[in-house]
Amino acid sequence: MNNWKPYGKHRMYFYWGWNRAMYTKSNLSIQGADYDLELHQIAAHDRQTPFNVNKYLRVDYMTIPQNNWRIGYFIKDNLALSFGVDHMKYVMDQNQVVDVEGQISREGKYKGVYDGPTTLTADFLTFEHTDGLNYVHFQIEKYNQFFQTKSGDVVFSGILAGGAGMLFPKTNTKFLDYERNDRFHVSGFGTGASLGLEWLFWKHLAIRGEMKAGYINMPDIVLHKEGIPGKGKQDFAYGEMFVSIAYNFGIHHSSKTK
Repeated sequence: MNNWKPYGKHRMYFYWGWNRAMYTKSNLSIQGADYDLELHQIAAHDRQTPFNVNKYLRVDYMTIPQNNWRIGYFIKDNLALSFGVDHMKYVMDQNQVVDVEGQISREGKYKGVYDGPTTLTADFLTFEHTDGLNYVHFQIEKYNQFFQTKSGDVVFSGILAGGAGMLFPKTNTKFLDYERNDRFHVSGFGTGASLGLEWLFWKHLAIRGEMKAGYINMPDIVLHKEGIPGKGKQDFAYGEMFVSIAYNFGIHHSSKTK
């Protein structure tokens, strides 16, 4: 009888994968030395890199596409604690018309008081978390095996997970003629819950697919080059779908049933 436990206590896994993301509309507040604006219900999309073998599989290019990586440790049978990063990208839709409230006192064509529909042209505002919208987090994961061959070489399982962490984006924003930010910054926090399926082959290699939904709140977004005042804040819900390749391995003899 095969007593091997694919998700037994003291086992570990590592995965790398790629995601697509969706975002709800959100309000964006931006404040600087000579402006204070509230933009209502802005729409945004992700920015996945078109498939290219080099960009997706070469080690020095693999972080360019939207990606996910994670390492997990099974604290008991079928229950893991994990740490990872969801590298999403967030791009505000350009040329959309939204309600804007507030004022700009900086000299130029956009100086004035705002209280109504405004077109978000590229020379007015571009707003992106494209290097990227980095959700750095811990989560707890519950595994449920649906099928396992007698040899244990093929295992099919379901995964339920939930977690929380921080947002560590590099926000690429151009507002009026200010120089853009070019540094990573802890901007806020996030939460998420996911459902997934995993095929495990030959006791080590796996293919995993997951759907995740969650909430992001960033009250401290850096907008401009260091030394230039300018902060933003926004919050929104997100959805994410991703596929990953995993490696499952044991680190202790107790991962086998006596």
